[in-house]
Amino acid sequence: MSTSTIIETDAVIVGAGPVGLFQVFELGLLEIKAHVIDSLEHVGGQCVELYPDKPIYDIPAVPVCTGQELTNSLLKQIEPFGATFHLGQEVTVVEKKDDGRFFIETSKGTQFLTKTIFIAAGVGAFQPRLLRVEGIETYEGTHMHYRVKNPADFKGKNLIIVGGGDSALDWALNFCEGNNDGGVNKAESVILVHRRDGFKASPASVAKMKELCDAYEMQFIVGQVTGIEEKDDKLVGAKVTGGDGVTRVVPMDEMLVFFGLSPKLGPIANWGLEIERKQLKVDTEKFSTNVPGIFAVGDINTYPGKKKLILSGFHECALAAFGAAPFIFPDKKIHLQYTTTSPKLHKVLGVETPTFDD
Repeated sequence: MSTSTIIETDAVIVGAGPVGLFQVFELGLLEIKAHVIDSLEHVGGQCVELYPDKPIYDIPAVPVCTGQELTNSLLKQIEPFGATFHLGQEVTVVEKKDDGRFFIETSKGTQFLTKTIFIAAGVGAFQPRLLRVEGIETYEGTHMHYRVKNPADFKGKNLIIVGGGDSALDWALNFCEGNNDGGVNKAESVILVHRRDGFKASPASVAKMKELCDAYEMQFIVGQVTGIEEKDDKLVGAKVTGGDGVTRVVPMDEMLVFFGLSPKLGPIANWGLEIERKQLKVDTEKFSTNVPGIFAVGDINTYPGKKKLILSGFHECALAAFGAAPFIFPDKKIHLQYTTTSPKLHKVLGVETPTFDD
């Protein structure tokens, strides 16, 4: 491929979740434009992939928002910086060149020469843990789902929800009561299936689920889905084998499976970066990896005291941007400026500098 097709840039961000999007903002304040690559076909990362309609309560100054709303707000916030997104593709090659820049190639053949790389890939290229039942893959996306894209699709349906973690319990309660939508998308019936009478979920959610079961508003079955019932090329039931060894057919319209995610670092594991338990080790001064010029922010990184919170990732983005500036502007002294008072930042953001009366 000729060099004319290679995109030359100051920064490439791998990951378009909330932390990756905020990295665009922090770089933009330093007048660094970025290209963003993500393996998903849409921006938003786990927030949009896993819980677009579930509430988030710990974003500073935002009492509550959904994953999709947070993503939309971040996209609005980074509009002035003109980031370019390359979605539905995974980084397959990273090579350090003699001039200090990095050559990057994606699974779609997009090529870059960049001075810096910011890895904001969350838990990596995550995939749902699958339900291993013969024939179930035929109905994936039609009658069997690993995520809720649109809650309205399940309104008035008879649901089987499989799993014992927060996602399974949260969606079971949501479709039973309509917690987050005032009952608009309430299901006709909800049956929760889990292999044991113990949960890796919020105790409050477990207590509420049992309360609803006692009130006959939903049902909980201890068992495992071991087969499916089909009729006229439709999935109409699940074969559930209980702790007593008896297999029963449970009628259903839709099945939701929440076994959690299987995080995979994928090609990142081969970039020569120092890895600890599938996470990238970084310093806490500038969130650099062991390879100068490559930074890691958000859930993908690890350091003493690390907390996997979105707000922690936002903090890391700010320090990573300042840490990257010397690679991009080696002869320029970077000063900390405040968006409240800096005319320069107001110009970058495309807003008017406010005037204050004495």
